Amino acid sequence: MPGYEPVDLSAVCNAGVDALGGEPGNVPLGRVDLRGLPFLIGPERASPERCFLLPGVPTPVGIGRPARRVIVAHRLLEPGAPAGHAAGRTVAEYVFHLAGGEAATVPIRERFEIQVVPPGWGRLPFLAVTDTSDHSLPRFEGSWGAAGERLAEHAMGWPAGYFLWCWENPHPDRTVERIEFIPRGPRFIVAGITTSDVDEHPFVRTPARPVRLVAKDGRGGVFDVTVDRGVAAYPQPLSGEDDRAGWGATEGMSAYTSIAALPSATIAVRRDDDELGRVRWGDVARDGRADAGRVSLELAESGRNWVHVSVIDDETGRPVPCRVHFRSAQGIPYQPHGHHNHVTQNLGSWHYDVGGDVRLGQRSYAYIDGTCQGWLPRGDVVVDVARGFEYEPLRQAVRIEPGQRDLTLRIRRVADLASEGWWSGDSHVHFLSTPGAQLEQRGEDLRVVNVLQTQWGVLFTNTEEFSGQPSVVDGGGYVTYIGQENRQHMLGHMVLWGLTEPVMPWCSDGPDEAELGGALDATLSDWADRTHAQGGTVVAAHFPNPNGEPAVLVATGRADAVEMLAQSDDATREYYRYLNSGYRLPLVGGTDKMSSAVPVGLYRTYARLDEEFSYEAWCRAVRSGRTFLSGGPLVTLSVDEREPGDTVELSGPGTVSVHATVRSIFPLRCLEVVRNGEVVATADANGGRHAEISEELRIDGNSWIACRAFGADYHLDEWGRRVFAHTSPVYVACGGDWTMTDPEGIRYIRTIVEGARDYVRHTAVRRSDQVTTHHHGEANHLAWLQRPFDEALRALDERSRE
Repeated sequence: MPGYEPVDLSAVCNAGVDALGGEPGNVPLGRVDLRGLPFLIGPERASPERCFLLPGVPTPVGIGRPARRVIVAHRLLEPGAPAGHAAGRTVAEYVFHLAGGEAATVPIRERFEIQVVPPGWGRLPFLAVTDTSDHSLPRFEGSWGAAGERLAEHAMGWPAGYFLWCWENPHPDRTVERIEFIPRGPRFIVAGITTSDVDEHPFVRTPARPVRLVAKDGRGGVFDVTVDRGVAAYPQPLSGEDDRAGWGATEGMSAYTSIAALPSATIAVRRDDDELGRVRWGDVARDGRADAGRVSLELAESGRNWVHVSVIDDETGRPVPCRVHFRSAQGIPYQPHGHHNHVTQNLGSWHYDVGGDVRLGQRSYAYIDGTCQGWLPRGDVVVDVARGFEYEPLRQAVRIEPGQRDLTLRIRRVADLASEGWWSGDSHVHFLSTPGAQLEQRGEDLRVVNVLQTQWGVLFTNTEEFSGQPSVVDGGGYVTYIGQENRQHMLGHMVLWGLTEPVMPWCSDGPDEAELGGALDATLSDWADRTHAQGGTVVAAHFPNPNGEPAVLVATGRADAVEMLAQSDDATREYYRYLNSGYRLPLVGGTDKMSSAVPVGLYRTYARLDEEFSYEAWCRAVRSGRTFLSGGPLVTLSVDEREPGDTVELSGPGTVSVHATVRSIFPLRCLEVVRNGEVVATADANGGRHAEISEELRIDGNSWIACRAFGADYHLDEWGRRVFAHTSPVYVACGGDWTMTDPEGIRYIRTIVEGARDYVRHTAVRRSDQVTTHHHGEANHLAWLQRPFDEALRALDERSRE
């Protein structure tokens, strides 16, 4: 059978590894595969003393077999000039003697057919290749030092000991009788020779082709593909049946990879450490599909075009920022150039935002400014386009014809809440740069993004981003502001908006937030006071947890709003408890985005402005309670024609007219009206996109009324958040000022405050007053720490008496 056969050079070997000089390292010796090709370096039993041919005079080596090609493993031992500046200088002549007396003489030139090892960065030979293939980096493990490199996924093959050069026989049917090595310059060695009868070039010269992997048992899992004479990218899961236009897909049972290989290469497929089968790449390339034991491989592309894409707003006719996903009919992704086909490798790691990409389930999207370019496969292509909650997601099948270079898509706005006075924002985002946030927020039609500096042990993030002022784009229609999330693991976290100068320390009292062995140097109340002194806004982050000092912030009026990151019974129960205890608490939504598996604004705040939009106006509207949070549904609420944040004043018990609506690009389950924590009206949506409630509600005392909407589905972000919306309350005063006091709620809040104070007094680590001067300058640090807790307890006592 035709193949590759190494030549035994042991009879002419006259040098050992000491000829390499210095530390030769672990150079391949004996029977080895170089780039998947068999070589014999020295004798069968590897001998470091006699393993190379170092020609000092013309030296013949017998071959005695037909060969289409001859592959030589060799290396230059010393450059012809310092720093390799003798490029093109002849090192040797290789003379190939063929049957019939004909000889072919080939000059072997520095930096062309041969080079020193190591060659120096950027000085690889032009006509030879390294003895190792390009390769994938370890997929799920590695050293900390390789963490940055690991993001590249793949690395170039670097010479382990030799360069490989291929000579093509002009008469492939003739026997190569011998090769004569004639030195003409600097010293060099010949380590091995292999002949080939295969009708293929021994070095891969065809680009990678996408391949679909389908296990015959119908199960998914983590696939791995290895190629002995070529390369394969990491296999990635393809999406399954749970497929949402513009909003992601769950994992399916098949995967895809890209393979570049010789026809003679063997492809091995494993899944979860179980080998499923092997197949010859030439069979896959010839037939378009081949079985490999328990898995099949299917070529997924017949050709491709470089295409310029424009996404147009159907109303304005102008390119519109959005996020896009392209895939072939087989599901293989083809994302715009500069973006990723699959983001973050399903590693579940935070602090991972790359390239303006986001992944929902097993589908990755690229944020674009309305235009993009890159490869698209010929034939049928499925396009997904999305832009926040106010545009109808686009799912469109297009056909890319040979020669096509342009594609235009159109998306349609179905709601314009800004024109109705409602301006959207994300309360809580990490790690994005300002330009990155601006790209992504415009792609999600999100008017405000609060990117938050903070500390994670010894990691400080977004330090360089702080400017103390808003960054605006599109004429001021989109704003990014760098704020802070100040954090303490027991007492709580808080979001600080609109800072003009830092409020430090960012975190306190040790891990997970502050440094190892840290002490309690600040309280949330102190951070809130310093924020308010600048005119900033204080939000209790991911309310109510960590559930300690947020009770103090609310009881003392230091919390301007509370934040909900996801719908949960625990969060709503806690929120209703505070409202029933008489605290007017605006509700905001945010993502706490910490990776590319969460889009900005997936949970967002809509704030109702009665003035021109600006960041300061948006914060004022939040503080006034004119808000609703949305994880998709767009809700409205009026009570006697008053909106969230307003107070309806009744002279005594009576009725109020409540009108609530919801519209959504996602299927809905229901719309509900809530009074004092109890559902008092419901409209079933049954998977539709709209619902409405109009009710006359009886009011017998001071009350609050809100509405909420539940979607039929959950989002496919890494949190699996529910499609959900909830308004801030409309307050109803019945015969006087609005007040409410729930004795059980007050007792609960008091318990939390007392417990947090006990933590400060008896558990938290504190620095000695004798050797410490804190930023507050007071001599008794403990008295300073517990002061806001005492204030909260006095305020709760006063509320109880009322």
